[in-house]
Amino acid sequence: MLSKGRQFKELIQSKEILIQPGVYDGYSVRLVEQAGFRTAAISGAGVSESRMGWADRGVMTFEENLNNARRLADCSDLLLRADADTGYGNAMTVHFVVRAFEKAGMAALMIEDQVWPKRCGHMAGKQVVDGRDWLAKLQAVIDADTGLHVTARTDARAAVDLDEAIERARAAADLGVDALFVEAPESIVELEQIAAALPDHTLVANMVETGKTPLLTPPELHDLGFDLIVSPLTGLFSATRAMESAFAVLAERGTLRDELDQLVDFETFGDIVGLPAHEAADERYR
Repeated sequence: MLSKGRQFKELIQSKEILIQPGVYDGYSVRLVEQAGFRTAAISGAGVSESRMGWADRGVMTFEENLNNARRLADCSDLLLRADADTGYGNAMTVHFVVRAFEKAGMAALMIEDQVWPKRCGHMAGKQVVDGRDWLAKLQAVIDADTGLHVTARTDARAAVDLDEAIERARAAADLGVDALFVEAPESIVELEQIAAALPDHTLVANMVETGKTPLLTPPELHDLGFDLIVSPLTGLFSATRAMESAFAVLAERGTLRDELDQLVDFETFGDIVGLPAHEAADERYR
């Protein structure tokens, strides 16, 4: 049986465009799988903001991130990409971090070059470490030889300039990573420059609704040279709007009796969270 990392690599090779919705908890991962996706990206921002209630500013620890990744793998057959943030230390630390994510059931992993505590890629005020330190961490990921698909992410576009970000991505490509991710380009022209400078590589486009990067369709991104497309906060943003609406009605009227179209019904919810499987097991072992 192929490892999850190999399955993910073959999935990428089999598709011109691969879309990874962002997931952050068991419910979101089940809904993404129900929608027919084969893969998803665990959003570090989504995990921090939904589970802890704090902005993605380095509040979430490695153990919290890892334990959440393990839970998502346990309740889904999706090929998941972990967000390993900055690696939570130096290159030696990263060697053990990547092995832990592989054991947790991940298929892929992303590591970035921000200074810790890091910030969400579309926030202001980011800083990056010396490029050599980041490359050492990437080398440690490769040396761990877990078979995970590895995405190298640089935030140097905002912290320094686009030329520096491209140079860092090129150096990461020379190490042999699987995908390159220049975070938060601010125009189609910048996307074109990235693709032109990094030909024949799998390039990641991060489509954050209302973020810094233009929101383009998959065919538009493919034409530019980006074939691994991540929509990290689509689920969290849409869930937030839906809950805001429902709680506003509840605060005003005390009930959603006349607004049931805003909700899934009790039986549907049970199906999504695996209640039939629990009932079948209960009946089998009674």
